[in-house]
Amino acid sequence: FDVVVVGSCMTDLVSQTPRLPKAGETIHGHKFFIGFGGKGANQCIQAARLGVQTAMICKVGKDFFGDNYIQNFKDNNVSTDFVWQTSDAATGAASITVNDAGENAIVIVAGANMLLGGDELQKALPAIRKAKVLVCQLEIDPQTSLQALQMARDNKVKTIFNPAPAIPDLDYKFYQVSDVFCCNESEAELLTGCSVNNVEEAHRAAQELLSRGCGAVIVTLGPQGCVVLKAQEKTSTHVPASAVAAVDTTGAGDSFIG
Repeated sequence: FDVVVVGSCMTDLVSQTPRLPKAGETIHGHKFFIGFGGKGANQCIQAARLGVQTAMICKVGKDFFGDNYIQNFKDNNVSTDFVWQTSDAATGAASITVNDAGENAIVIVAGANMLLGGDELQKALPAIRKAKVLVCQLEIDPQTSLQALQMARDNKVKTIFNPAPAIPDLDYKFYQVSDVFCCNESEAELLTGCSVNNVEEAHRAAQELLSRGCGAVIVTLGPQGCVVLKAQEKTSTHVPASAVAAVDTTGAGDSFIG
């Protein structure tokens, strides 16, 4: 495989509304649909749609959503050799509200995703060893992601780590096993304690993250594009984004990784 992703699968329950509701408020939405999500799966399927051979290492429930998810991978030419089903938890789910401006609010229930562990990684080791790139995030047990990144590193496989959803006390070992450490502005703020509202602040945050041991840091800035900083380089590169009217930003960061 070219790309192996260790990560999450979420069934998305999406409501479209004029605006995001306030606490305790009930509002009418104008559309509802069920989709396939989860940071890991989004990244994997995006890579597959770009034409590379991909495999997903994940765990779903032995339920309707889990069965559908496996079929979805097959429909998108993603290998399901390392997709496990469990009776001990439901397939992960995400409740997503999207307003007319394309902004979202999301609640995730990880479910079966949190049961992916070292046993499954060992079974998938032959695929990890032969991969060109291994991708991880934090929607599964962080220790499982860390173990997968370490396994890839031990086998000289390039690693991309997306620290999302961000946790403030991230184990410093994550930086040391990340060839590419890619986060958005809010994740960079949480991890560094620096405000990240523009390109200059993103550069400062990238310098701090790079000092923790990564090979390269990418900080994405939504409509402002992204900032890239590599080890041994003093100045970062700002890559601007094309100006577009956002329809729905859900999954944009995942697609960027893919």
